[in-house]
Amino acid sequence: MIAFVEGRVIELYADSLIIGVGGVGLQVFVTAQARSQVRPGDEIALHTYLVVRQDLLSLYGFASIEEREIFLLLLGVDGIGPRLALAVLSTLSPDAVRRAIFHEQPEVFTRVPGVGKKTAQKILLQLQDRIPALTGVERVEAFSDLDAEVLAALTSLGYSVVEAQAALQSIPRETPQEAEERLRAALQYFA
Repeated sequence: MIAFVEGRVIELYADSLIIGVGGVGLQVFVTAQARSQVRPGDEIALHTYLVVRQDLLSLYGFASIEEREIFLLLLGVDGIGPRLALAVLSTLSPDAVRRAIFHEQPEVFTRVPGVGKKTAQKILLQLQDRIPALTGVERVEAFSDLDAEVLAALTSLGYSVVEAQAALQSIPRETPQEAEERLRAALQYFA
């Protein structure tokens, strides 16, 4: 198994990178965030997972071991293949995945292109017992209704769920508990 790849980015594609390693170009499928952060010529290091099929070898790359762990858990869900698992991680952060499973929020997964209500329910049912084994889940707090409103407003403005969650986490604690004020503070994250 190829567990780690380090090399120079040679080419960028819509859903993958070609990474030059020791004179060989490896095609590594990555999340949208990972792909958007590199340019040809950049040095990159990725934790990887090799998917072996009868007619195909595919390498999937992740910025952290945590992302790779969530990817592997998602692969264990009936009906989720590597591409859909990668789409989940392109839309949701590992923390958002854990939080949605821990708090039984299937609607979070339906935001991912290709994930419907039935698949979202399968993710919850099949991963509920496996996710708490990951560190930090018990300490993760659910979003308040107010933060959910701010998150919805940010996503309606065109920000991805991951960007919106990062903006929510950047809101200072002393910000008043009013939707408009919290939205203003979250938007300053993007300035």
